[in-house]
Amino acid sequence: MSLFISNAHASAAGAAPAGGGYEMLIMLAIFGLVFYFLIYRPQAKRVKEHKALMNAMAKGDEVLTQGGLVGKIAKIAEDKDFIVISLNDQAEVTVQKSAVSAVLPKGTMKSL
Repeated sequence: MSLFISNAHASAAGAAPAGGGYEMLIMLAIFGLVFYFLIYRPQAKRVKEHKALMNAMAKGDEVLTQGGLVGKIAKIAEDKDFIVISLNDQAEVTVQKSAVSAVLPKGTMKSL
């Protein structure tokens, strides 16, 4: 058996000293800071901007939904989080306020 597996010999003189654990705490703190500044903080900023966008919507604004629909807000239901978007003179669609990705400048629908 010793032909395939070499015998391991422990050497007390060549062993590296064990760390006190401070290195691990410093590494965890660095990872926490990287996570906060590169992931959490930008996402929180985007969520805050989207909530401000949803609260600033008014009747007559031209909006773009996440599904790619462009239309004008015909009605806003305040008690529920739904809006009615007029795509043209005949077609209206009811969507959630959170489905709106951008408020477009006035006259965008006519230029399309």
